[in-house]
Amino acid sequence: MIRFTATWPCIVTFLFCAPAFCANPPTIGEVLDSQLQIWEHEITSAVEAMPADKFDFAPAAGEFKGTRTFAQQAKHLAAAVYGFSAGVLGEKTPVDTGVQNEGPISMRTKAEIVEYVKGAFAYAHKAMLSLNEKNQLSRLERGGQATPLYEATFLMSHSMDHYGQMVEYLRMNGIVPPASRPQGQ
Repeated sequence: MIRFTATWPCIVTFLFCAPAFCANPPTIGEVLDSQLQIWEHEITSAVEAMPADKFDFAPAAGEFKGTRTFAQQAKHLAAAVYGFSAGVLGEKTPVDTGVQNEGPISMRTKAEIVEYVKGAFAYAHKAMLSLNEKNQLSRLERGGQATPLYEATFLMSHSMDHYGQMVEYLRMNGIVPPASRPQGQ
């Protein structure tokens, strides 16, 4: 009887709320965009947390020869976000993404890179919200598995790969990444 009593409010809530949810379920784009909002916050906060004088930092000890600097990581991440978002939208990339998505060579300051990252995520939100049942699996000119949904999900997994590397760079410089700080700090 205790089980039934504890379960009953959940059943009643489900019965009353399920029809409302089913009547207007989120699109795949809305679901992915909500996830992108979280990652955008974590990535942008990490880029903003690195001091300007440390943007050229790259690990040197061990097997790190040829590793991207923090600035190069952030520029590459943003360039890739622009590129994948353009793929989702079926558009040409709206900004310079550099050679092999390394970002514009001329972009060097922290302020420029932060704005580039923010611009990439603004464009990515447009791309995510464009996804729907009709277009998410249409084939792109790139061939193979390339569909808008594939591009969108790869955008996010690729971004988090580079975010993880940037987190290590922050920690190597004695900076606790904003996502790892206690709330209110």
